[in-house]
Amino acid sequence: MEESAARDVETGSETGGEDALVGNVNKLAVSPPGHSGPPRKGHLVFDACFESGNLGRVDHISEFEFDLFIRPDTCNPRFRVWFNFTVENARETQRVIFNIVNFSKTKSLYRDGMSPVVKSTSRPKWQRLPAKNVYYYRCPDHRRNYIMSFAFCFDREDDVYQFAYCYPYTYSRLQHYLASLERRNLPYLQREQLGLSVQQRRLDLLTITNTGKSMIDFSLTTSPPLKFSSTPPLGSQRKLCSPLMLF
Repeated sequence: MEESAARDVETGSETGGEDALVGNVNKLAVSPPGHSGPPRKGHLVFDACFESGNLGRVDHISEFEFDLFIRPDTCNPRFRVWFNFTVENARETQRVIFNIVNFSKTKSLYRDGMSPVVKSTSRPKWQRLPAKNVYYYRCPDHRRNYIMSFAFCFDREDDVYQFAYCYPYTYSRLQHYLASLERRNLPYLQREQLGLSVQQRRLDLLTITNTGKSMIDFSLTTSPPLKFSSTPPLGSQRKLCSPLMLF
């Protein structure tokens, strides 16, 4: 397959190989082979340098197809599942196929009808892509890795489009929510700092007390590809902190 040199919009520098996924792409313009100079309309620009973003490399396969490489988990390079990135500089009605080519999971809900989510500047609410446009399979051309391919048609030239494995839930959003609970000065809620993560992020313990009620113990685990698992405990917290639960 003929691959292009992927160039940074700011510096024009070329990207490295597959084993050099040391950081997220940053405003990376992917142009056809032989092109030089600024990217033209339709030369897609990829970015994942934002909170919860993940995309390490992009290869131009053809005018309509791109291979995308996701970065592994920080502490275990065997796990590669989560992706979250933006695309801009598309032409109206431009059709593409994105191949996430280095998934580590042998089984995926993508096989059972789940699909990635997308939003754009003019449509800021997350929506799922049609399941009929999503394919999950094993490919001999990519070391027999599992690949998730999805087809997409850009319909607005000035929009920035964002694609993700599932609905992202960021650390900042969680901290904002916990701070809003603290500001309410609820007599039955206590927030404590248990410690700091390896990356020096706060680890919180919430204690919601009512001596007249039975004790409820939540024990949860999550990892980067399971960011959306924050939703159930947040729903439980809102319920437990509501006035109706006090009587």
